[in-house]
Amino acid sequence: MADADDVRRVALALPHTVEISSDGFDFRVADKGFVWSYPERIPGKPRVIRLDVAVLFVGDEAEKQALLLGEPDLFFTTPGYDGLPLVLLRLAAVDVERLSELVTDAWRMRAPAALLSDLDGSDGSVSATNAGAGT
Repeated sequence: MADADDVRRVALALPHTVEISSDGFDFRVADKGFVWSYPERIPGKPRVIRLDVAVLFVGDEAEKQALLLGEPDLFFTTPGYDGLPLVLLRLAAVDVERLSELVTDAWRMRAPAALLSDLDGSDGSVSATNAGAGT
């Protein structure tokens, strides 16, 4: 089971990640968001920042649909995200290892090509010199 602290730890271990000040968590690479806390909007009520749900950049509609259909216990969406390459992730339903893979994949899709070489290995593991960068 993962939580907002796990998201923060994983995201900040990725090179060149910046945390934007918010009521929840919001991480960017090269000014592009890759994971943030879900700003739930219910008509007629104020927006609520959900720390138990992460919004993840997934790249394209095909990947989004594959995640939604393949793992509905982990991923969902709302009408506000229709047409956007974003999925909502239930943090309590994912383990930290899978969370790390998902956040790293999101980072890879948003990072400029010049920054991708800062990750070691094809599995996206971060080198010891980059771990904790941005903290």
